Amino acid sequence: MEPIARLRNIVVDCPDPKALADFYAGVTGWEITNADDEWVSLHDGGAVRLCFQRAEDHRPPDWPGSERPQQLHLDFRVDDMAAAEARVLALGAVKHDHQPGEEDPDEDFRVYLDPAGHPFCLFAG
Repeated sequence: MEPIARLRNIVVDCPDPKALADFYAGVTGWEITNADDEWVSLHDGGAVRLCFQRAEDHRPPDWPGSERPQQLHLDFRVDDMAAAEARVLALGAVKHDHQPGEEDPDEDFRVYLDPAGHPFCLFAG
């Protein structure tokens, strides 16, 4: 089947686009390719960019609650969970209190909050 469209951007609302882009640049190794006060883009040269746009009234999700659901989160595969965890924590992430991966012995993942409060996961392997 012929696709209707190709994904160009994943856009995350946040109060400080540059600060959150710096955090994810540290996580992914991608480069900031566009930046102003309202919008910052990260790119690795591939087809998709990870972008951050200012939302003055941003309120972080309360996952796993439902009052302000997460709506979107990012998953990252890592080779060394302990080393990756140390690095994302040093960049400003917080390990979430709720860890559903601990309930499933077939899954090895951990949930974190980025500096703007968005959940993201690190998966081993």
